[in-house]
Amino acid sequence: MDSRICLAALLLLFGLATVVAQSSAPGKACESKNGTSCDECLKNVSCLWCITTKLCITYPVKTILPPHALCPLSEARWGLCWMNFQTLIITLSVFGAILIIAFMICLFCCCKCENFGSSRAEAKMQRQANKTTTKQEERRAEMNERHNDIRKKYGLTGPNPYSKFA
Repeated sequence: MDSRICLAALLLLFGLATVVAQSSAPGKACESKNGTSCDECLKNVSCLWCITTKLCITYPVKTILPPHALCPLSEARWGLCWMNFQTLIITLSVFGAILIIAFMICLFCCCKCENFGSSRAEAKMQRQANKTTTKQEERRAEMNERHNDIRKKYGLTGPNPYSKFA
């Protein structure tokens, strides 16, 4: 429950930071760089460069991906001039999938190792139980020896008079 609250607070914080960043940035900063180069346009992180139209456009944040009418994904550049937006999305998706698979493998290995560790712990507990049993048997044997010595001392050795009733 605590992690859900933290996650919600973190998402809210990022959302507010995005809204503040968008409201503080001038609305026409990207459009003022039309007719310049891709490098000049992409110096501002909120700008998107379209190769076919040679326009510098403010990135449409409301739609996660820029619409095709604005600029085709294969022609859009964001962040890097040499990588189109479509390749960037595919690369990030593959990288994300690899991270998720690696995380799942680590979880699987940790669970397997944990089970291995628990069998190791069980073996250790069994050894300790065996040691305890051995010590207890030794103490019982010592007590029987002492009792036998006391019986010999007071002449109580010999047949038990009550054995015929048993």
